[in-house]
Amino acid sequence: MKRTVLTGGILGAVLALAACGQESETTMAEAPAAPAAGTPAAPTGDMAGMNRAGSQAAKTAKGTGTVKSVDAGAGAITVDHGPIPEAGWPAMTMAFKATPDLVQSVKPGDKVAFDLTLKDGSGEITAIVRQ
Repeated sequence: MKRTVLTGGILGAVLALAACGQESETTMAEAPAAPAAGTPAAPTGDMAGMNRAGSQAAKTAKGTGTVKSVDAGAGAITVDHGPIPEAGWPAMTMAFKATPDLVQSVKPGDKVAFDLTLKDGSGEITAIVRQ
C-alpha cells in the first residue's frame, strides 16, 4: 500500500509540474509574438500580463491613449495606451511604427484613438485620430 500511495503522489506531482505555466491552445493561437529585433522602442510599465506567443499572421486591433512622443526620423509614435485585448496587452507606453503622414498628424499630448496591424508581437499604426 505504501508503494501505491508513493507512486500516485509522484505521478500527481509530475502531472502538476507538467501543467504549470501552460496556456490554453486558443490563447496561444490568438496571442501576438514577442517583439522582433529592431522595434522602435521597448515598452515600459508592467508587462506581466502581456501575451508573447510564436509567429503568426497579421491581425488588427484598436486602442486609445495619449501620444508621448513622435519620431519622424524613425517613423514612430510613442503612445501611453490602455489595454489592447485583441493583442493580449495590458496598459503600457510603447512605440509603434507609422507612415510619415500619420507621424506628422499628431503631437505629444494628443489624446488619440488608433488602429493597429499586429504581427510577430509588434504593432504598426494604420490609422490615428485625435480625440
